[in-house]
Amino acid sequence: MLETRAIDYIPRSERHGKVWYQGPFWFTSSFVLLTLAVGFTGPLAGLGFGWTAVAAVLGSAVGTFFMAFHANQGPRLGMPQMIQSRAQFGIRGVIVPLLAALAVYIGFNAFNGPMAIEGFQAIVGPGARWPWYLTIMAVQALIAVVGYDMIHRVQRWLTYVLMVVFAALTVGSLIVLGGEKYLTMGPFTATAFFSQFAVAAGYQIGFAIYVSDYTRYLPAETRLAPIVLWTYAGANLSAVWLMPLGALFAIALKHGATITSVLTAGNLVAPALGSIAMALSSIALVTVMSVNTYGAALVALTAVDCFRPIRSSTRTRVVATIAVSVPMLGIALLLPASYQDAFSSFLTLMLYFLVPWSAINLVDYYWVRRGDYAVLEIFCPDGIYGRWAWRGLLSYAVGFAAMVPFFAVPFFTGPVARALGGVDISFAVGLAVSALFYYGLAWRVDRSAEQAARLASVAALEPAGGDAPLGRLQNASSRRGLSISMRSRSSA
Repeated sequence: MLETRAIDYIPRSERHGKVWYQGPFWFTSSFVLLTLAVGFTGPLAGLGFGWTAVAAVLGSAVGTFFMAFHANQGPRLGMPQMIQSRAQFGIRGVIVPLLAALAVYIGFNAFNGPMAIEGFQAIVGPGARWPWYLTIMAVQALIAVVGYDMIHRVQRWLTYVLMVVFAALTVGSLIVLGGEKYLTMGPFTATAFFSQFAVAAGYQIGFAIYVSDYTRYLPAETRLAPIVLWTYAGANLSAVWLMPLGALFAIALKHGATITSVLTAGNLVAPALGSIAMALSSIALVTVMSVNTYGAALVALTAVDCFRPIRSSTRTRVVATIAVSVPMLGIALLLPASYQDAFSSFLTLMLYFLVPWSAINLVDYYWVRRGDYAVLEIFCPDGIYGRWAWRGLLSYAVGFAAMVPFFAVPFFTGPVARALGGVDISFAVGLAVSALFYYGLAWRVDRSAEQAARLASVAALEPAGGDAPLGRLQNASSRRGLSISMRSRSSA
């Protein structure tokens, strides 16, 4: 199972897997205590259970929509998610969304680690935390090092166990904790409703940076509809299941807005159910940490490769895995005991930085280039995509700037958000402005040079259906001058 590739192109001869695997993969990757904690946002702001559930379901539906449509890029291009953005931002310009993506990966694991430890210690009792941290970091790093197939297999089989245990927990909680007192729409404020909506949407959009990493080994002939639907179904089902359940715990249980509410509620339903659900949830957090670390390693390697070309191999991925795990551990150790407010602010900030990138990436893929890229040129520092692609960078800056007046976070409230009573609708503004601005700049660009490079790229990548490793391709490209010959037309 040891994966030998990193950020390089996956030849067709190595493609494998089934499209439906994306369903359980994304279900388990999102079916974690962190998702449950997203449902605490509304109740902590005074929102009733029913309104919290509505906001969470709507936010998840919107965020997952954008996330799921990135899934088709993996089998079509055979590359990790973020390296594809070189076509929109340039070989070096892509460092802007790369830094945002790396912050998301590190941030997620910084919260996942303490949550997992809190879950384990709720079962076995308090004690020193550092042995837990070291064990968890070692286990998740090992899974990430083994790579793609191991991660898929772990997440797929964990799905079936999670669904059985949490079905019992959910039904039991509705019976034991439910009733007219809690299962109502409850109090409503627009600020709290849209805060819950934005946090749910931001949480799901955050997965957009992952998607192609875990679809890029699928056969190139994979059709759009099945892969998008399986990705959407898996990720969205987790969110619309756990977020309302978290809201119920936050409202119905004393001190319920904590992840240990799973233990409390489960033990009220049936003896030992809470302990089983808590242990399983904590294990799922550890496995999803490997998902984050794997993606973070690919992003880190892509960032380095922007300025100093690297040879893609298992060794480079191992080094990158260790390099990204260290700051994850450091930040986790610095988190305060009560991290819900920090978590909500993190999700909101994540939404701000990822929305412009997602909009630009999707518009470029589906409407500007329609999935046709010169893959080999994406790996060439002097290729046709240029080092700094001004259209993508300008569109990102304009989209982000348009969002600022609509920001509503604890340390800053924009003038428009203040006029709206603290309601944050910045993500809708960012999506629309970034997408439209980029499309306006890019739709009429002459792409004839890119089409010629694309045909040359296809011939080089898959000569007679064979294999062509990245290192050999890069060397061959330099010798032939394939990219250099296009340099004068790089503006296209």
